This record gives sequence, structure tokens and C-alpha cells, in this order.
Amino acid sequence: MLNFRTKFVAAGAMALSLGLGAASAKAQEFINVLTGGTSGVYYPLGVALSEIYGKNIPGVRTQVQATKASVENLNLLQQGKGEIAFALGDSVKAAAEGDKEAGFPNKLDKLRAIAAIYPNYVQIVASQEAGIKSFADLKGKSLSVGAPKSGTELNARAIFGALGMSYQDLSRTEYLPFGESVELMKNRQLDATLQSAGLGVASIKDLASSVPITVVAVPAEVAQKLGAPFQAANIPAGTYQGQTEDVPTLAITNILVTRSDLSDDEAYQMTKQLFEHLDQMVAAHSAAKSIKLEDAVKGLPIPLHPGAERYYKEKGLL
Repeated sequence: MLNFRTKFVAAGAMALSLGLGAASAKAQEFINVLTGGTSGVYYPLGVALSEIYGKNIPGVRTQVQATKASVENLNLLQQGKGEIAFALGDSVKAAAEGDKEAGFPNKLDKLRAIAAIYPNYVQIVASQEAGIKSFADLKGKSLSVGAPKSGTELNARAIFGALGMSYQDLSRTEYLPFGESVELMKNRQLDATLQSAGLGVASIKDLASSVPITVVAVPAEVAQKLGAPFQAANIPAGTYQGQTEDVPTLAITNILVTRSDLSDDEAYQMTKQLFEHLDQMVAAHSAAKSIKLEDAVKGLPIPLHPGAERYYKEKGLL
């Protein structure tokens, strides 16, 4: 009898152990959200996304990673070091094509789309005292173009090229994240900053509340020269303190990107929970007001993940 009981207890313990092991394995499912600098738009939206996933996808742990944004994010995904990433559409296209100049020595073949989200606006802001009123006025001035080979810096390079200019036309080129660029401008050590981000980016709001600024236009002809995914757009008057008029610029769609080896179920849930909790994204940053389900599959330069595709088919988009 004792022998039977011992065996029964041992079997029960083993079953419990296996059960705990399975639960533990499930709890180890991990979503690392790759974002950008903490003073940009990707980061607060990434924090919101990780909270949405953590609360609504059973058995998932989440983490938010601050990065140098698009180019680094896409390379990290290819290496299996993230599950979902924010990236600019032109960077995604360059990654899929293996554009060495853009920071992709080889084609990144594991990238799959979750959704096209909100547009980034190229926002060039100068201190008023620098006397910069047009893009051409940047000649002989100092400008921060974003972290090296970031999505922002790729945008800057493309615009300079389209206007027949280069960084050599500047007195000084700084390759700095948004927050550091703004600090230099506040200290009168930099004339202007170019930032590719959602409207109302925290760094420029901070700058505009500290020193008088000029928002510098990007001529509409640039969008025509560069073509898709670039498009002409406006930064509406009042977006930043002291900005009294609409300012023409470029917009580029942002994309949420994942890896081809992520399970269909996980990609499905990541897509579904994003669109079912858009209110939380908007609460994190107003740029998310532009995220629309009907636009999610438009103009993607890479294939959709099958899990995301399943969700869009359920919603009648595909």
C-alpha cells in the first residue's frame, strides 16, 4: 500500500512538474519591442504597445528597447534580437533590397510586415537667430541630421541629394539623436536640427518652449523627385509654439515590422491587439491618431506576415 501511495505521489509530483514546466515555457514567450530614442515618437508608442501585448496576449513577457531607430531595428530583427520594430518605409525598402549605402550590406530576407501605421514628417527646425528661412539658407550653417544611418539621416541625405546639395554645403554636420540636438540648440551651439518623426515630437516641443524657432520648409518638388514612399505634406500651423503657418514638407509612412520565423498565432495576436487598443496608442502619443485599419496594408515594400494576413482577411481588407 505504501509502495502504491509513494508511486502515486511521485507520479502526481511528476505531472505537476510537467504542468509547471509547460506553464513556465509558455510564460517565457517574449516580445521585445524595438523603438528609437526616448525623446522621439517610436519610444512612447513602443511602451504603449508592450503594455497592450503584456495585458492582452496570454503568457507573454514584453520589453521595450530604445535604439537608434529604423536601420538598427531592422538589422536587429534579421538577427533575431527583437520580435516587432518601428521603421520608416524607405528604410524597410532599402533593407529588403540590400542597400549598402543605407546600412544594409545584404538583403534582409526575414522581414515581414505587421501594419503600415502613421506617417513620419521631416521636420527641420532652426533657431530664429540663425536666420534660416528656406532649405537653401542651410548652406554655411550647422545642422544635426540624426544618428548615423538612422531613418532620419537617410531622409536627410535623400533631401539634400534631390536639391543638388550635400552635407559639404554645411559649416558643420552633427549626427545626433533628437534630444542631444535640441540641447545643443538651446546652448547656441547648433543652428538647426532635422528630425523625421510624428507631428508634435517631444524634442521639438521642448525646444520651441525654450527658444524662438523657425520651421523650415522642404520644397514640394522634392517629393516628386524622390517618388514613393515619399509624399508631399504639411506641418499644420500651431503644431509647435511660435509656428503661425502651415509648413510644406515630406511625409514617409512608418511600418511595424516582424520576423518571418515568428509563429502565425503570435503575429496574429500582435496585429489584432494593436487595432483593438488604438485608444491606448493615441493616449501615449497623438501621432497614433493617424493609425487606421483601412490603411494598414497599403504601400508595403515587404510581404505581410501570414499571421497579420489572417487578421486582415477576417476584417475584409484582403
